[in-house]
Amino acid sequence: MADAATPETLAHLLTEHADDVRSAWLEAAAHELHGRTSRGELEREQGEILDALLDGLRSGGVSLSDAAFDQLRGILADVSSARARLGFTPRETAIGVFALKEGLYRLAAATDADTDVTPLLRLVDQLGLFTFETFAAAREAIIAEQAEQLLELSTPVVKLWEGIVAVPLVGTLDSARTQVVMEKLLNTLVDTGSEHAIIDITGVPAVDTQVAQHLLKTVVAARLMGAECTISGIRPQIAQTIVALGIEFGDIRTRASLADALVDALRAGRDTRRTGLPA
Repeated sequence: MADAATPETLAHLLTEHADDVRSAWLEAAAHELHGRTSRGELEREQGEILDALLDGLRSGGVSLSDAAFDQLRGILADVSSARARLGFTPRETAIGVFALKEGLYRLAAATDADTDVTPLLRLVDQLGLFTFETFAAAREAIIAEQAEQLLELSTPVVKLWEGIVAVPLVGTLDSARTQVVMEKLLNTLVDTGSEHAIIDITGVPAVDTQVAQHLLKTVVAARLMGAECTISGIRPQIAQTIVALGIEFGDIRTRASLADALVDALRAGRDTRRTGLPA
């Protein structure tokens, strides 16, 4: 019957058979990953993981959550994040750790069952689960970051004329996007010194009460910066919907097309220069 092994005993055993464990681990991982990463990179990662694992065992670590394995958790998190950014699948990421079991099976055979390696196998399961969880968290962060970048790209602020900028909106206007529109519009108004802003909703498929509220907030924010806003792209269907919903734009100028709004802004600009008064 195998003796109950302490963490220190397991560390000693792993150290004695490190070459065999590394070899079996590397072959199993390389086979599963099918060239997704080089053998040299795998050897480097596995070497760091094994060294941290041994350090944790020598410090009396039993569970991955123990303070003795802080360094190991950090290494696993770094590997998971790197794999997530490189487009690896969750399985490809976790298998790099679970393949360590192949080395442990060889270790158990080499010791003729004199020492129970079950604690090591359980620890590898914890390593694999931790790797999977940190990979999933990294992927979620990447997706959120990409969504924010796409939102930025889908909401340009364009300088049409001296003193006139436009925000051509395409797609649904929600709270998150409204915030981006406000920030970009206000920054552009400051940078360009523009006094007229055109918010074009030609590409917005539908206008409901919520969308109208978002538009009004953007107009108010621009006015606080000293710029007058015109909402263009009011198609017949949009106009009917606005009337049916009882939405009031108050004294906000609206125009059917971006061209009409630009002409209106240019005229207002000429009147301002002629009278010296704000439009």
